[in-house]
Amino acid sequence: MAQSSSPISAVAERYAASLYELAAEAKQVAKVEADLGRFEALLDGSEDLSRMIKSPVFSAEEQEKAIDAILRKARLDGLVGNFLRVVAQNRRLFAVQGMIKAFRTIAAEQRGEVSAEVSSAHALTAAQQNELKAALKGVAGKDVSITVTVDPSLLGGLVVKLGSRQIDTSLKTKLNSLKLALKEVG
Repeated sequence: MAQSSSPISAVAERYAASLYELAAEAKQVAKVEADLGRFEALLDGSEDLSRMIKSPVFSAEEQEKAIDAILRKARLDGLVGNFLRVVAQNRRLFAVQGMIKAFRTIAAEQRGEVSAEVSSAHALTAAQQNELKAALKGVAGKDVSITVTVDPSLLGGLVVKLGSRQIDTSLKTKLNSLKLALKEVG
């Protein structure tokens, strides 16, 4: 595992490693990864939920009750449900997104894959994702698992983070570069 750059990422990595150990022991790594993805989708889709997990104003009890209700409604139980309840009890919900990211990284490493984060201006089709995975496999020399997020501010193109490398082919960056070049000329 890479060295943590902040206390929050250290907490996230410890929790993710513990969850991975439990998932591997129960032979449920794929299910846990899928359930974490479902919870992450809930987080991305709700400003209120995002605010609740990040805000220190809510007590551990309030966060725990809210998470419990969300998990029941979303039918997220088993390891992920118990894990998120423990995270809420321990007042660590603020780091849950880092925990999900760290879990994916650990799972990918255990499968012999490298994980990459991809930001795209528009949703990628399955064919585009497969083509991107193949291209990244050529760069990394290993199978690559990708996490795709949509960022309309990119206007076009992709931003790919693969390990310590970042490949930015977004139209937004190209326009900003052009803008700076024009300012230097004038």
